[in-house]
Amino acid sequence: MKKRYSIEQTSPSFFRSVCGLAIPVTLQSLIGSSFSVVDQLMIGQMGSVSIAGVGLAGKFLSIFNVLAAAVAAVEGIMIAQYMGRQEEQGVNRSFSVSTVLAAVLTLVFSLACLLFPGQIMGLYSQDPATVGAAAGYLRIVGVCFSFSAGTQLLSTLLRCMEEAVIPLYASFVAMILNTLLNYMLIFGKCGLPALGVTGAALATGLSQAVNFFVLLLLFYRQARKTGFVLRFDIHLGKEGWMNYAFILIPMLVTEFFWVLGENVYGIIYGHMGTVNCAAMTLTNPLQGILIGTLSGVSQAAGILIGKRLGSGEYDQAYRESKKLMLYGLCGSVLLSLLLFAFRQVYVDLYQVEAEVKQVTVQVLAVYVVICNVKVQNMILGGGILRSGGKTQYLMVIDLIGTWIFGVPLGLLSAFIWNLSLPVVYLLLSLEECVRLGISLAVFRQKRWMKSLR
Repeated sequence: MKKRYSIEQTSPSFFRSVCGLAIPVTLQSLIGSSFSVVDQLMIGQMGSVSIAGVGLAGKFLSIFNVLAAAVAAVEGIMIAQYMGRQEEQGVNRSFSVSTVLAAVLTLVFSLACLLFPGQIMGLYSQDPATVGAAAGYLRIVGVCFSFSAGTQLLSTLLRCMEEAVIPLYASFVAMILNTLLNYMLIFGKCGLPALGVTGAALATGLSQAVNFFVLLLLFYRQARKTGFVLRFDIHLGKEGWMNYAFILIPMLVTEFFWVLGENVYGIIYGHMGTVNCAAMTLTNPLQGILIGTLSGVSQAAGILIGKRLGSGEYDQAYRESKKLMLYGLCGSVLLSLLLFAFRQVYVDLYQVEAEVKQVTVQVLAVYVVICNVKVQNMILGGGILRSGGKTQYLMVIDLIGTWIFGVPLGLLSAFIWNLSLPVVYLLLSLEECVRLGISLAVFRQKRWMKSLR
């Protein structure tokens, strides 16, 4: 493992190292976003109720995805630093413990989706038709949580091994399958019944399962080729468990309350009416694509800066962190300008009411401004500051941003001031500016720069 996975002085330039990780991760993220885009473009031909139902189900599904991603992020933090110090046993133990935690999380959420889908979706909307569509989608996709979690864990391990292109291959296969199954199951092609929203859920679930098994096969093939042996071992020892807990607990709290805030926003949109809910749902794929395009920079930041910290190269880590933020800013400005130019073209792809299209275009104009701040938060908070394991800082930053600013402004603007959806979205998105200001202050103090021991 030493020769293949460590960052040596003779390694390629920093920019090439970033691209080697960021480009495959970005492409994989875009492919993942395509699941949502394909679902919504095809479901979008069936009207606002179906769009709103899939969108609201996605809000609850995001709680699981974000918590599973938090477990994978802790796995990545520890594995990156252990690889920086050439400790293969630490790599195995970090992966094993993360797998156990992800399995527990999967069981809890799968049972909730199977047993109480109607009750859960009833919290998001008062429209019986929307709730029914959302509950049916949730029940089916919830069965496949284990595949989604397993894919995240294996992908994280492979990226730390600097084999980020392997998860990309699996995601590409899943994307093709998802598109074909959506077409056949939603509209009833190739002799299959037209299942609508149910067909979209089946296509998503089956594609996630295929994604996991293809990735698992490719992982073991690569492991045999490189001599990497993955052993199940949860014996971290007292110090190891304390390190893991000190990183994981703040991370789970952070992600849970962040995604809970996002679900409060979803409830706000849902209670503002089906038109507003459908309009907000139509923006989700574009938001996912733009953030996904630059998510590779965030992933690269966590891995490369984590390895620098693990090997004690603090000054180099700080300089490279600033470069990563600059890369993200340049990319987000370019993409936001493209989004602004083509937002009407995107909205016209959907067969929805003119009012829904008009509101969607207005919300996307607001997002063009906010997305640049979102990207900086993703790279700085989601990659750089996490790499040192000081997740307590991120917990405080996110709680302040979401629950002291975002949620109160959203509730006030929607239900007390009765403002339009674009204005509500602008006000609650100001939390991103608050988060960025605090994160930059923490970054400059350099207290986040720690090596795990």
